[in-house]
Amino acid sequence: MSVINIQEKFKLFSDHWSPKKVGELNGQQILLAKIKGEFIWHAHEHEDELFMIIKGSLLLEFRDKTVELNEGEIYIIPKGVEHKPVAKEEVHVLLFEPLDIKHTGNVLADITVETFENI
Repeated sequence: MSVINIQEKFKLFSDHWSPKKVGELNGQQILLAKIKGEFIWHAHEHEDELFMIIKGSLLLEFRDKTVELNEGEIYIIPKGVEHKPVAKEEVHVLLFEPLDIKHTGNVLADITVETFENI
């Protein structure tokens, strides 16, 4: 067991849309990601997805609405709900997701990460 300093972990990488694993608990992984620009439309058929905004402001686009998240806010996307994250400026997020999830959900794309790097 050791202390995980989230701010220090964010200093270890600069790439966007490539989550990094900082821990695991109860079949879930704790991921940190830097995001900027538009992601792809996708859904997670069997998993809920939790976004916590550490720095910046994130738009979560849904087919029927857009939700804005700001620093310190959390949003849980229910399984099966199609969504597209959009960050006008760089955003730092913390994600809780099952160990076997693909961050592009039901869509395979050039940006799909099969195994998240541990930092």
